[in-house]
Formats: sequence, structure tokens, C-alpha cells
Amino acid sequence: MRGALRFAPLLLLFGIAAAEAQAPPQPLPQPLPEIDLIRVRKAARIMELYADGRLVHVIEHIQLGDEPVGPKRFEGDERTPEGRYTIDWANPQSAYHLSFHISYPSAADRAYAAAHGRSAGGMIMIHGQPNSWTEGRVPGDWTDGCIAVSDEEIEALWEAVADGTPIEIVP
Repeated sequence: MRGALRFAPLLLLFGIAAAEAQAPPQPLPQPLPEIDLIRVRKAARIMELYADGRLVHVIEHIQLGDEPVGPKRFEGDERTPEGRYTIDWANPQSAYHLSFHISYPSAADRAYAAAHGRSAGGMIMIHGQPNSWTEGRVPGDWTDGCIAVSDEEIEALWEAVADGTPIEIVP
């Protein structure tokens, strides 16, 4: 995320040509029930939302880190983590229209990185689009390892996701 805004004009220039045509997103139920599990399926680019153990909504066309294949291992690898984490705090003053912090890195993530003489990184979020972006969505995968959704979707999540909500991120 730190460097993405610097390259926003280039992302727009090159990303529009390479962006796949996307179907319009599913309308969000109003309001979402209290979400008790978030499951992210990276390869499918979807976020599944569960309440009382039942799938209640699917957010399609999520955006991931610039290197979306494989688990996050090190700071700066631009990968989105894989594993079980929790939403541990929210940021209403985010540079990305609202954001939720994911509890990455776990003890195992830190140990793996340390064994390789590296930092695991951190500050992995679910967030909306950059506040400075006014054209809908930034095209393609563009974060430094976070999970980006539309501004409308992050607003719905804001009302339905509490601190402590588990999040499972799978390949």
C-alpha cells in the first residue's frame, strides 16, 4: 500500500488495458447480519461472509497483493497471507476509505521469517479503495498484501464485523 499511490497514474494507464471485464457486483443485503467468520478464497477472488455458521453473502472481485500466488512469508513480498487470523482492530481514519487490521503475523509466520533472517512484515488489512481514488476501483491486484474491496462493500463490512471476528485466508 505504501507505494501504490505513487504509481496510481501508471496503474490506471496500464491496468485499464489489462483489466478483465467484470460482472457487476452482487447487491449487498441491507444490512448484513453480524458476521462471525470471514473466509477469503484468493484464487477465486471472493470473500465469503458467514453468520450463525451459514454463508450469508459473497463479495466477488476482491483485490490482493501484487504477487497474489502463495502465502506471505516476508515483509515486502507483496503477497496476501494464508491461514487463520482474526480481525483485531478497525481504522476509521484509514487512507483506504475504512480498514480492518488482520492479526498477521502469527507466531508461526514470525518464526518462519526469523529462520530465514527476515521480517514477516505486518499491517495487513481489509480495506476499501484509496481515498484519493475517485474512479471506482483501482484495476487489478495492487495492494502490498492487503485485501481490497469496493468502498460500498467496506462500509457494509464496517457495520457487520466486530473485533475478534475470525478470518480464514485460503489459496
